[in-house]
Amino acid sequence: MKILKLTLISLFTISLVACKKDAKTTDSSKDSLTAKKDSVIAPEIYKEYYGIYMGDFAGKGMVTSEDGEEYEGEIYKKISLKINRITKDSVYGQSIVEGNQRPFRGVFNETTRSFVLDEPGNNKTDGRFEVKLNNDSLTGNWNAFNKSAVKAPLKTLKLIKKEFVYNPNFMLNENNDLIDWENPKDFIEKYTDEETGKTETYTASKNRIASDAVFKINASKQKLTEKDLKNLRKLDMEIIKNSVFARHGYSFKKATYRNFFEQTDWYIPVSNNVDKDLSPMEKENVALLNRFIKYAEDKYDQFGR
Repeated sequence: MKILKLTLISLFTISLVACKKDAKTTDSSKDSLTAKKDSVIAPEIYKEYYGIYMGDFAGKGMVTSEDGEEYEGEIYKKISLKINRITKDSVYGQSIVEGNQRPFRGVFNETTRSFVLDEPGNNKTDGRFEVKLNNDSLTGNWNAFNKSAVKAPLKTLKLIKKEFVYNPNFMLNENNDLIDWENPKDFIEKYTDEETGKTETYTASKNRIASDAVFKINASKQKLTEKDLKNLRKLDMEIIKNSVFARHGYSFKKATYRNFFEQTDWYIPVSNNVDKDLSPMEKENVALLNRFIKYAEDKYDQFGR
């Protein structure tokens, strides 16, 4: 009799567990169906507005003069806004400024043909774009979320739609400024007074300058050799190497390289990592250039601004 009771209890326990398991399975199936329904991708609209809009990003803020004094002036930067997706309720894309790539999400107003786009807010440079579409241009304003964290918390935008295309033939042209204004170096110079014959010393600030080699050597089209590089300046090789990345739309954080490539009409920053896009030959050339850059010297000269 005792054995029979134990058997009945065991069967009852197993039955309860089975019921719970079935219930759990059923609930899980409902959850899966709900999740599947919720995850249905909203249809895309206004695909003709997708693309990259580039141009000026300017506002008033405190700037430092060459003498080290601060004053209120205009701060000019370049910006790219990339619209990736538009649905009835949302707009998705990214902004790129000085190599800083930030996602944004917002809405599109069909009546006013305007966007309100918010960056995430977890970076001190994040803010809200309020821009209006007019044919292939976007104009409007950007307001920083943290106004005390940036030099110019309110900036205006004047952007033109551009199409990114990789072209191995893209080069700097002979009208481009080849001076690295971002990294001046002080040198001790001597001066001899012709009347007194007295020699004095003074400090001269000089900047790196590239040679015409940057107009002739293309690391995206030709296999480079040690002979090609052995007599080049360090800045020459830096420009030749970074021209490879610029052609693929790399967004430079270093102002030196941005300044060179923003002088062209073909440079369109689209990503902060283009390593996977380089051809095998480009990768080999970059590796060779890196070896030579490590030990190369620069040519400095004195310039006025």
